[in-house]
Amino acid sequence: MAKSFQDLSSKRQFHWTAKVSNEEEEEEQQQQQQEATLENPSPKHTSNKNEEVKTSTENIKAQPFKNPEVSTTKSSTLNTIHEKKADDNQSASATRRKLQTIAVSRLKSVLTAFGRNKGNFQQGLGTRVVGTLFGHRRGHVHFAFQKDSGSQPAFLVELATPISGLVREMASGLVRIALECDKEEEKKVTRLIDEPIWRTYCNGKKCGFATRREIGAKELQILKAVEPISMGAGVLPGNGEEESPDSGEIMYMRAKFERVIGSRDSEAFYMMNPDSNAAPELSIYLLRV
Repeated sequence: MAKSFQDLSSKRQFHWTAKVSNEEEEEEQQQQQQEATLENPSPKHTSNKNEEVKTSTENIKAQPFKNPEVSTTKSSTLNTIHEKKADDNQSASATRRKLQTIAVSRLKSVLTAFGRNKGNFQQGLGTRVVGTLFGHRRGHVHFAFQKDSGSQPAFLVELATPISGLVREMASGLVRIALECDKEEEKKVTRLIDEPIWRTYCNGKKCGFATRREIGAKELQILKAVEPISMGAGVLPGNGEEESPDSGEIMYMRAKFERVIGSRDSEAFYMMNPDSNAAPELSIYLLRV
């Protein structure tokens, strides 16, 4: 029994000693592994670290570099561009307004000129008018211009020239009659056909003065008598009273005239002949000088 107890105690001591030795060896191995890990990290751990570093680098690259000075310069550049665009827009608007003003001014001037010329046509005169030359044999020459044969005369003037003398001039060839009036600066500008007094020239020779007349019953009666006549000359019978400068037979000549307006101070009336190649036998000029 004593021997078996000793053997059991020896075994227990051996096992305890072996166990302690094993624990010390395990601790040494763990320490060695830790030191090896610190000196030579594992590939997996290194890979994880590299991935983290790479991700951080990519994030840094993805994030824009914000420099305060660069941002300020960029803002000032953008402001300058916006200001330049605003200036360009203002300049374009000013140019557009200027062009509109010029266009309106030109339109007004055209309308004003049209209004001035319109006065010459407001009583029916156009570019083609009917002209009637008439007068008693011993009386003076009368000129009347109408838009058509049935309208009221827009221009009626009495010349100091006897109608017999004008007939002789026309029989000898072409006749040019010029009526001149004075231009007064202080006087309000009127239509040329509204001038009251004219100096008369027949083929360059002064023939006294002409006076503008208002249409009366006697003149209307004569124009009514020749209304059916579009072109021609003749004599109307008198009223049977004792012959005087304003009585007796009435001589007349009627034709169509072409009216040409040179300016507000000049107009011309050219008698239209059936033969278009021939020169007009009678021309009348109105001049303000």
